[in-house]
This record gives sequence, structure tokens and C-alpha cells, in this order.
Amino acid sequence: MARDRESRGANDTNAPIITTDGGRIERPRNLLSAISEIQQFYVIESKGQNIPAEFLTLERTIDFFKIGVKSGFHEGLALVLLFPVFHLYLLPFVFEHLDWSGQLFFGAIPYLPLIINTAMCSYLSRYFVGNITRKGVNSLLTGRALSLLLKAFLVYVLYLLADRLATPENVWRMASRWVSHAREIYEGMMTIRPHLLPLATRSTLLMVLAAVFPYGSVYLLDCWQRYRVRRNARRITA
Repeated sequence: MARDRESRGANDTNAPIITTDGGRIERPRNLLSAISEIQQFYVIESKGQNIPAEFLTLERTIDFFKIGVKSGFHEGLALVLLFPVFHLYLLPFVFEHLDWSGQLFFGAIPYLPLIINTAMCSYLSRYFVGNITRKGVNSLLTGRALSLLLKAFLVYVLYLLADRLATPENVWRMASRWVSHAREIYEGMMTIRPHLLPLATRSTLLMVLAAVFPYGSVYLLDCWQRYRVRRNARRITA
């Protein structure tokens, strides 16, 4: 009987199977596929199967890091491209008569990719349980955070330079190239100038928050789970 049970356990098709054949494992292509792969690791580790951290090879770890960097780059790029269009042109000149709800709606559009991906990365906190999932989550979030922090620094420097260079003389010199609309262009650019640094500060702080918040959620949830384990252990031994 014992031998039969051992034989069935060894051949149990419901047992988690881990393959180390790198040629058959498709690399994650984007943030969503990377999160999905971490979910698969979580399913295995949550069942109590102890997987050594070396199972996630250096190449695989770098793949997660690259996806994080690429995700942060795309989020920052979307913010850099959409932010001036909405906050320096559409809202001040085209949608200037909108009520506060319309201003809030259109003002939030440039931040949507950043907010959505930040929420997806924060969702990873529930999978921060074992060697593999911890390693994958850390690599992914580190790459994204570094990319966002670098982009935040560059955005602030860019807007700071624009504010310093946008003197009345320089603005008029540039606007005078369009003779028929020089005055309108000059007045519009001088209207925008006081808003450059506040908007740059806001976008920079948001990118920094988006880089740090997933780390905070992962850390806090991990601390809470560890506290629950210790509390349950004390109750059992009491």
C-alpha cells in the first residue's frame, strides 16, 4: 500500500511541474506578460513547493529588469508627449470654459498610462511570497523605478531650462518669425510661462510617486503577512 501511494505521488499529474528548458519558455514581452509569469511562480510557491532562487536565472532576471525599464520609459514618454498638449495648449486655450469636472477629466488623461501601470505593479504585492516571486518582483519594479526616476529628472530639467530661456526678449524674437501672428504667439507663450515650473513639479512628483508607490505597497503587505505569521505562531505555542 505504501509503495502504491509513493508510485501515485510520483506520477500525480496534478503536482506542479517546473521545467528548466529555457528554449521552451517564452520570454515575457511586456509588463502584463511579466506579471502573468510571476503569477505562475506564485501558484507553485504558494502550494509550499520550495524553489531555489537560482531557478530564476540571471538572464531571466535581466529580462524582468528590461521590461520594467521599458514600461517606465513608455509611461514617461506618454506623459512627456501628452502633458504639454493638454496642460499648455488645450486646457488654457481650447477648453478654457470647461467646468471643474471637465478640467479634471482632460487634465488626468496624460497621467492615465502612469496610473494604470502603477496600479498593475502595486497588484504584484500579493504575490511577494517566495524566492522566485520576490526575485522577479524586485527586478521588475527596480527597472521601472530607475527609468521613471531618470525620466522625472530629465523632465524637470527640461522645463526648468524652458522657463529660464523664455524671457520676453527671446519669446518675441521667436514669435516675430511669424509676422502676421507674432503678437498672438507672444501673448500665448507669455501666458504659459508662469505655469511651466508648477506643472513640471507636479509631473515630476507624480513620476516619483509612481516609482516608489509599488515598492511601498509590496513592503507594507509583506510586513503585514510576516506579522500575521508571527501572531499565529504565538497563538499556537501559547
